Amino acid sequence: MATNTESVDLVGDEAATNLARAALFAALVGAFAYVSFPNPLSAGVPITLQVLGVFLAGIMLGPVWGSLSMVLYLAAGAVGAPVFSGGTAGISYLIASPTLGFLWSYPFAAGVIGLVAHRGTSLSEVDAVPTPVLVGAMVAGTAIIYGFGTVGFAVIQYDPWYASLWQAFLVSSLAFVPIEAVKIAAAVGIVKNDAIAAA
Repeated sequence: MATNTESVDLVGDEAATNLARAALFAALVGAFAYVSFPNPLSAGVPITLQVLGVFLAGIMLGPVWGSLSMVLYLAAGAVGAPVFSGGTAGISYLIASPTLGFLWSYPFAAGVIGLVAHRGTSLSEVDAVPTPVLVGAMVAGTAIIYGFGTVGFAVIQYDPWYASLWQAFLVSSLAFVPIEAVKIAAAVGIVKNDAIAAA
């Protein structure tokens, strides 16, 4: 008796392609971590391009695969790949660094960005997503990153941490708002230029 495996192969090929794309975006965020320099308005949290990679992962891969790409990124760093800020690595960085909250936020932020940009879990054409929706998606993702980041920074840097959330927000998040605006603009430019080139 012959067995039809075409549909199984198709699903397998699609999953393999999506996994490869997720790994590519995880590597991109790791590469962006090497672009790191101090923020004069914040001691302890450097400026990197990692968040730009999170934005692009959510937009390009959607909520499911965008989140998975960030999980892959965190897993790679946890097992020793030098993909965190300034080429650091290790599980200790994920549990004791002042930036741990930012790192842990990446899968959630990419998922929300993907959900908002694609209006659900199904991946739509990126060039069909209006610019205001893209910006709104990234603003929502930034809010998640700042929320996680502020709490993580406060837990590591202050005692008691809960009494210093406002101070932690000023130092670890608010000081980065102008930089995030530039990253949002860059992400929109990248997405729209890619859409124009593809057309």
